[in-house]
Amino acid sequence: MKVVVLGAGLMGKEAVRDLVKQDAVTAVYLADQDVRKAENFADDLLSDKLSILVLDARNELQLSEVIALGDVVINALFYTFNETAARLAIEAGVHYVDLGGHIGGATDAVLAMDEAAQAKGVTVIPDLGVAPGMINILAGYGADKLDTVESIKLYVGGVPAEPEPPLNYNIVFSLEGVFDHYTDPSRVIREGEIIELPSLSEIETIEFDGFGPMEAFHTSGGTSTLLGSFPDVRTLEYKTLRYPGHAEKFQLLVDLGLLSRESVIQVDGKPLRVRDVMRAHLTPQLLLGDKKDAVLLRVLVSGEASGMPATYEYNMTVTKDMEMNETAMALATANTISVVAQMIGTGDITKRGVHPPECIVPGHLYIEEMKKRGVIIDENVLTGEASL
Repeated sequence: MKVVVLGAGLMGKEAVRDLVKQDAVTAVYLADQDVRKAENFADDLLSDKLSILVLDARNELQLSEVIALGDVVINALFYTFNETAARLAIEAGVHYVDLGGHIGGATDAVLAMDEAAQAKGVTVIPDLGVAPGMINILAGYGADKLDTVESIKLYVGGVPAEPEPPLNYNIVFSLEGVFDHYTDPSRVIREGEIIELPSLSEIETIEFDGFGPMEAFHTSGGTSTLLGSFPDVRTLEYKTLRYPGHAEKFQLLVDLGLLSRESVIQVDGKPLRVRDVMRAHLTPQLLLGDKKDAVLLRVLVSGEASGMPATYEYNMTVTKDMEMNETAMALATANTISVVAQMIGTGDITKRGVHPPECIVPGHLYIEEMKKRGVIIDENVLTGEASL
């Protein structure tokens, strides 16, 4: 199969790193506006399968021509390009996957293309990161093993392996995205109804081996397409994991209006958005750099199997590969989107149209493939009343 990767950022490059190792992949095209950055990566990778293309993703004709080179396209661009890239892939008859983006309705816009994708005979799967993405696949896998599903609880956090005060946190994505997740409301299902809860709320303690007690709190976006895929459950919620005390500190920033999109101040007669100032001030202090990060994950899917209460629990802890200099977040995220893209290309996924990950990705095969890449996902089964 031939795979086009749009975007030579961290996730795009790490997806390419996985793709070129696979026998089923015959050619990989990495396209980016910053062609020098992509070429420097190619020089280090030294793979005959990889070709570098210049791409201005704002130019639809150019974007369409690049997409048409592949059997499958991996979109690792900023989420604002998702709708256009998905539409062009469908028009070209090319299978398509992306990292998601519920802000501004990007994923909803892609899901609305189902009829067009079916007509063209292509498979489109958005939201293939970690959260959403990996958690969706595992939730769907656990749900398939139950006769009825009553509760889905999701916990994910990207954290430094060695936290440093005062925030005990480092960024691997944009801090702007973190601010969005901490300020926008979290959509959950409670008592069978979809409701909104404030982010940073309902803090609980979760234990992870090697990390001790972590705090978990609501943040926006994590439940993603699961709300539509499991409308009949009693409980469905997503919480972000951080070191204890993190939520309280960010709650203070929220309460002071320092993360508001609307708050504007005047400095020397010029308007400045307070959030922009906070982002510019905090970003250099919070960059991961050469430090070691970790991704912690727990998915709990509860219900009944053969008339008995049962819970399927999935746990993952992955840390940065210091030898390859691959962050834990990149290992989990880029390998997820690469593995699923290959499942489409090799025929392990044959359903056509647009589908969220939980409804189409075979969980057992996904877990096996991630294990080959050093990302170990453990499954535990709890039965009886204790499971609920």
